[in-house]
Amino acid sequence: ELDEAPRTSQSARDTRPRTPPQYMALDPVVINLADPGAIRYAQVGITLQVDTAATADRVKAFLPAIRNGILRQISRRTAEELLRPEGKDQLAQDILELVREEAGLPLIRGESPVQAVLFSSLIVQ
Repeated sequence: ELDEAPRTSQSARDTRPRTPPQYMALDPVVINLADPGAIRYAQVGITLQVDTAATADRVKAFLPAIRNGILRQISRRTAEELLRPEGKDQLAQDILELVREEAGLPLIRGESPVQAVLFSSLIVQ
């Protein structure tokens, strides 16, 4: 009986990135939250993971509009929303879609060239 090394399926090999992703750290934002009856704010640090340097350059070209959209997205949230894991996940997804749409980046084979929104910090007070 021969021991065979585990095989990597074709689909698992296809999902690995062909080149390392690019990371773009955005300036941190401080924004008032939508909490009724209380003044709450969030300080949020965001890093975008994109597929290529060309995508990073495209995002940079639209950064003022993207930053405005991010501020508007966060200002609609309450402190409670941002403190829950699902709230953070939803905010990350909303920002990912916003960045892709503002920069006019189409999906490529169903995948976004903006691969992830990573929070480098998220402080709610």
